Amino acid sequence: MKAVKLISTRIVYSKSTFAELVLWRLPKSLRGSVHEFKYRLAYIVRGKCVLRYDNETGKGDHRHVDGKENDYAFTTPEQLVADFQNDIERWNHENNNS
Repeated sequence: MKAVKLISTRIVYSKSTFAELVLWRLPKSLRGSVHEFKYRLAYIVRGKCVLRYDNETGKGDHRHVDGKENDYAFTTPEQLVADFQNDIERWNHENNNS
């Protein structure tokens, strides 16, 4: 089995905000992860990444919010996207950027 791209999309929310979602199913898990997915989800506001979920090799699952990194408990691709969308809504509410 080889890597299969499951999602690769850009969602435009306004002239100055968009999200990019990329998700792969891998033949085996990355070092640092216990699942067979590789992902990068980013929310960009006025050219700056304010929210990002990813699992780079060796670091495992984590998210970045306004420059701060913390662990993320990955369960399923569907939950990953739902959590990301919820964080976008929360970020917009907290920053009056809806």
